[in-house]
Amino acid sequence: MEEKKFDKNSIIGFALIFLIVMWMMYNSRQNEVKEQVAKSKQEKIDKVNKDKDVKTKQIVATAIDSTVNDTVKLQKLAGALGSFAYSATLPSAKESFSTIENNFLSLKIANKGGYVAEATLKNFKKFHKNSGQLVDLIKNNNANFNLELQTKDNRVLNTKDLFFEPTLTKSGRNQILSMKLKTSPTEFLEYKYVINENDYMVDFDIRSQGLNKVLNTSKTADLQWDLKAFRNEKSVAYENRYAEIYFENNEKVSYAGLGKQEDETLEKATFIAYKQHFFSSILLSQTPIANVKISSTDLVKDQKTDTIFTKQFKSTMPLAFKNGELDYKMNWYYGPTDYKILNNYNKNIEDIVPLGWGIFGWINKFIFIPLFGFLSSFMGLGIAIIVFTILIKLAMSPITFKSFLSQAKMKVLRPEIAELGEKYSKDAMKKQQETMKLYNKAGVNPMAGCIPALIQLPFMYASFQFFPSAIELRQKGFLWAEDLSSFDQIFKLPFNIPLYGDHVSLFPILAAIAIFFYMKMTSGDNAMAQPQQEGMPDMTKIMKIMIYLSPIMMLIFFNSYGSGLSLYNFMSNLITIGIMLVIKKYFIDSDKIHAKIQENKAKPKAEGKFQRKMREMMEQAEEQKKLGKK
Repeated sequence: MEEKKFDKNSIIGFALIFLIVMWMMYNSRQNEVKEQVAKSKQEKIDKVNKDKDVKTKQIVATAIDSTVNDTVKLQKLAGALGSFAYSATLPSAKESFSTIENNFLSLKIANKGGYVAEATLKNFKKFHKNSGQLVDLIKNNNANFNLELQTKDNRVLNTKDLFFEPTLTKSGRNQILSMKLKTSPTEFLEYKYVINENDYMVDFDIRSQGLNKVLNTSKTADLQWDLKAFRNEKSVAYENRYAEIYFENNEKVSYAGLGKQEDETLEKATFIAYKQHFFSSILLSQTPIANVKISSTDLVKDQKTDTIFTKQFKSTMPLAFKNGELDYKMNWYYGPTDYKILNNYNKNIEDIVPLGWGIFGWINKFIFIPLFGFLSSFMGLGIAIIVFTILIKLAMSPITFKSFLSQAKMKVLRPEIAELGEKYSKDAMKKQQETMKLYNKAGVNPMAGCIPALIQLPFMYASFQFFPSAIELRQKGFLWAEDLSSFDQIFKLPFNIPLYGDHVSLFPILAAIAIFFYMKMTSGDNAMAQPQQEGMPDMTKIMKIMIYLSPIMMLIFFNSYGSGLSLYNFMSNLITIGIMLVIKKYFIDSDKIHAKIQENKAKPKAEGKFQRKMREMMEQAEEQKKLGKK
């Protein structure tokens, strides 16, 4: 009987399996260790936070205890707060609030922490216009504003846990609220809020007086600003798509991105904007702040259950001391993300409105916004979109005419081009040369039909940026659409279709039908105009696919988009179809075009630079081909 032996490959195989098993065991153990370390770390953090909360509650309880005198209070609090214990002995050391407001905005400022505890927009409703709920950017502890102070006796104090003394005054039409965190009657940290009569912008100053004796001014005071953005619109998924952090860093406005978790460090920040699609909370600083850390976390894991908040925004801004004191001139903006309103402040904050980059942004800023603003000032928003679309399409009609004229010329030349294809079927280079000669003699530019279409593309893309950003459409109805800034649901599905949703919107269906007929008309003309080129894909087959694919894409992707954009696309394709029919019936005559082409052929035609260059390139290629055969 032959003895079985292990060959070299078997030994290597067993060795690899052994190594893989050992690696998996080691990796599993490492993961367990990491989990234990992370768990232990989190437990320590939770314990520290719990201890802080207990300590804070003890401080608050001592501060509001009316059974002991100020001297006893001061002694009890001095151990925890040092010089800032003085602020906890004042009558203002209690859980109370001061309100400043104007016609647009109401701010509720807390004694404890001195920050904005509530920010309410008086002229905007949540979800829909009859909800009866005003838009609250800050409420129910969804925001945190804190200044971390380090003292000379090695304490770390947080202003959110300390009591400020409020003083409310008026100066003309301005309301001025001074919040002072005191170490003595003349030494304090001050937050000063100034609100005007009709404005969303609030002046906000942070300054200290006489605290250089108390604070360690060699280290920065870290300003921490957090916000969990409330959902304010009908669709949490659609709103969340446009919720993000914008900022101005080194005089350039940018944003952190739309991922699940986005983090950035800014070299010199002059504003941080927490944008919630149609509303924003913005903190601006006249003095650039170095080494600012920002983060954005997506809170919508499941749009059926995560319906209260969209994103968690966080910022840490190190404030440097100058001559031993803090002195920062700032502004708060709590209001609509309205390009016209933001642009009036001349602080670059209008750039948080996503209008597109380059030429797309220019079209929106200098054509779409002024024109639509003018139309919507004296007519309903739905009618304004229709008139706006008609005007844009009429302005584009000369370009559309040139495109159709080029297609008509190519259609007339098609038989001759097909004849050249048969004649030079075995010589692709010669066929191309003769085709170019024919174009030159006939005075036809084969690219003339493409250029007008390319010119229209920026306007189409600009509309995709403009309508989702147009706050004018918010909660404005038209026909069956209750809100032109959201989808126009006509039927609620009992189930969810992936990519499509759990509802049926009508305007995307109409737009899909319009784009189907538009492509049906244009694909036929393109097929007749453009003969099949050797070595190139069959455009006729591609166009046949696109006739059905484009409407399907329209249905899928626009079902949950704002109905204003779908209305624009529907009208745009409908008007283009009408313009096409008018041009074909009254302006394009195939017989006249044919006669003109024959006339051009008879005339001596000077060769253009582009055509000469193309001819030379083809001749060079032909020569190289001949040399290669030799």
